[in-house]
Amino acid sequence: MGRQEQHPPPDRAATSLAPDVTAAIGASLADVDADLARRYPGDPTTRQPVHTVYVPAHRLAPDTPRAWGADALALLAAHAPDATAFGGLIGLPEPLATAVHGRVVDKLAREPVEDLRIDFEDGYGHRPDAEEDAAATRAARLVAEAVADGTAPPFVGIRMKCLEAPVRDRGIRTLDLFLTALLAAGPLPAGLRVTLPKVGYARQVAAMAALCGAFERAARLPSGTLTFEIQIETTQAILGADGRATVARMIDAADGRVTGLHYGTFDYSAACRISAAHQAPDHPAADHAKAVMQVAAAGTGVALSDGSTNVLPTGPTARVHRAWRIHHGLVRRALVRGYHQGWDMHPGHLPTRYAAVYAFYREGLPDAASRLAAYAAGATGGGVLDEPATARALGGFLLRGLDCGALDRDEVTRLTGLDLHRIAGLAGRGAPGR
Repeated sequence: MGRQEQHPPPDRAATSLAPDVTAAIGASLADVDADLARRYPGDPTTRQPVHTVYVPAHRLAPDTPRAWGADALALLAAHAPDATAFGGLIGLPEPLATAVHGRVVDKLAREPVEDLRIDFEDGYGHRPDAEEDAAATRAARLVAEAVADGTAPPFVGIRMKCLEAPVRDRGIRTLDLFLTALLAAGPLPAGLRVTLPKVGYARQVAAMAALCGAFERAARLPSGTLTFEIQIETTQAILGADGRATVARMIDAADGRVTGLHYGTFDYSAACRISAAHQAPDHPAADHAKAVMQVAAAGTGVALSDGSTNVLPTGPTARVHRAWRIHHGLVRRALVRGYHQGWDMHPGHLPTRYAAVYAFYREGLPDAASRLAAYAAGATGGGVLDEPATARALGGFLLRGLDCGALDRDEVTRLTGLDLHRIAGLAGRGAPGR
């Protein structure tokens, strides 16, 4: 036999670089490491609602969420009374139509609104100061009562007026009144949301962050308690006068307080001089704005929300059906593009919101579950070799489906062979509470 080649033991493998070279490279990138950790902590780690329901403050009632659910169920009964009719209308085959219809009906009765935004901006308009003062404190009282009796949506809050000069003082006062009255009734709700509209400059976001900090100090709240969403509805929010993408600078200016970016369909479309008949979430101008938002928010922990449609399911059956098909298509389109939330303007939007969401997750469940199971086992699922980033996406898909009620714990754990904590670990977020 020939002479065997000698190899050094693994712990004494030959290298050429001195240890101080590695140390020097690490030292040179220390500030980059810190910057990455600060700016890009990862995707959101908690539940994101599938929609935001927009209700002008003067129309808010103690039973608003329940009333929206009842109105949505009444529309279904009148215009698509069973699973076959509803599924055929929006293109769902059997047995998916039956499964989705049953879950939609249950959702509308149990939790019709996931995120309620009480509007003090465009939907409320300009009113006497005394009237808006009273509306702000009344909104806080109704929210506090709903939280106390368990009827509040998982997420609830206000859209204040913007920080532009003509309405700045009014917007700050309304926020102050609302938060002060809410605190007087008890701790701030865990799902509290504040939306800042018509933002065009990063300095406005920095000012909002400073305002939150000032309120925390005045109310003796822990620093970082208050967060807010930015509504992207000005062209300056996407592309500034200096030619840079403003939205990325806005996230940075918030110093960790921004939780979401919400696209404003109609203000943004109008600013781009798009005619009223073509102002919609699927217009190319909207797609461009949301693509910029999506890239700017990626990895920051800031969630993304699509805008709304103003085509309402009202009137005769033919018009209701047309509106439902339009809305269902827009929601489905948004989900495919990675926008997991959107705005709903009318109770009639709820059936097609949940139908599109539930069908999306139920259709994708078998493939997502088998691929995640294969990844966890170190194998391939359906001939697909997935990487860690895709495993995070697969886990996130399943958890979002669980969050909204599209999927059940038992079927997810059975199909994946993994418990929810393992799935959450692969997704890089916490397990769902339901």
